[in-house]
Amino acid sequence: MDPKTENSSKSFTAEINLEKLQKIAAELILPGRFILRPLNAALEFITSLLAWILGCNLVRRHFHLMLSGLVLFGPLLSFWVSKYSIFANGKHYLYRKFLRSTWGWTCILTGSFVVLLSFSARRSISLTLRHLSRIGLAGLLWCGSRRLLALLEDAAGACYEPLAPVQDTQSSATSAQPLLLLHEDQTKASCLKANMMWRGYEVSQETLILCLCCLLLVEELSIFGRHLSQEKRLHRPPSAPLGVLFLLCVVLLFIWMVLLLCLLAYFPAWPSQQLGGALGYLGWRGLYQGWYRLTPSQGSPGLPGEGLFTSTDSDKHSQ
Repeated sequence: MDPKTENSSKSFTAEINLEKLQKIAAELILPGRFILRPLNAALEFITSLLAWILGCNLVRRHFHLMLSGLVLFGPLLSFWVSKYSIFANGKHYLYRKFLRSTWGWTCILTGSFVVLLSFSARRSISLTLRHLSRIGLAGLLWCGSRRLLALLEDAAGACYEPLAPVQDTQSSATSAQPLLLLHEDQTKASCLKANMMWRGYEVSQETLILCLCCLLLVEELSIFGRHLSQEKRLHRPPSAPLGVLFLLCVVLLFIWMVLLLCLLAYFPAWPSQQLGGALGYLGWRGLYQGWYRLTPSQGSPGLPGEGLFTSTDSDKHSQ
């Protein structure tokens, strides 16, 4: 057989096989497109609706008032909730997996959202890092607050060891009350670790971080509607990964609100929780209503969305 004809037949069969593979791939991709189209449309509708809700002036300007009312009057729900509910168990899954790592979840999801939104809007690494520094500064504030509150609690409290009461038949009132032995030079952490009693003033760190994270999430997510408007005006499709991140952040905001409500209703601690909520509010006020409103030359990273959108979007947002 002629080698030329043999090579031509091999190339012909290779072309046929390649065409078959292309047809098979097209047949497999076609059903996937029909499935992804409604999912993408649903994602765009839900993200647009939630972005409009979080971006409206009523939510942005009055969310802190709603949160303050929840912290103040939430403990009143303890008169109606059931003590046998699953949320009355301090070892519930939500408390173990989310409450103890509140800032970690918020930092990861919100930081990813800020990075992706900032870079997709301007394609500037320096601007992206500047907006990301807002999350880092809030983290430093939280770490400093934890350390300061721990020092204040150690200074204002005392550690006691409960002792078995002395058996005295002549004094039943004294025997009914356990004796307490004072242990000096004990911190709150070491006292509780030794299964002793700690008495003193304290501030609910759980309420503090939950309030701070809720206010931070609303601030950072409120600009997503302006991003969608800019993408629509530039005739660019919205980013699906960014939309998914936005939805995850909204779900995280909902979880923090539910956890805060459960803490206030099932584990009321007046005025510890109210002090924690007040400190969380003051932290948000000092950052987003104070420092972040300064110019970059004054060491401020700027408000969410600053420098990311056109002047038209900025004017609409200010109005």
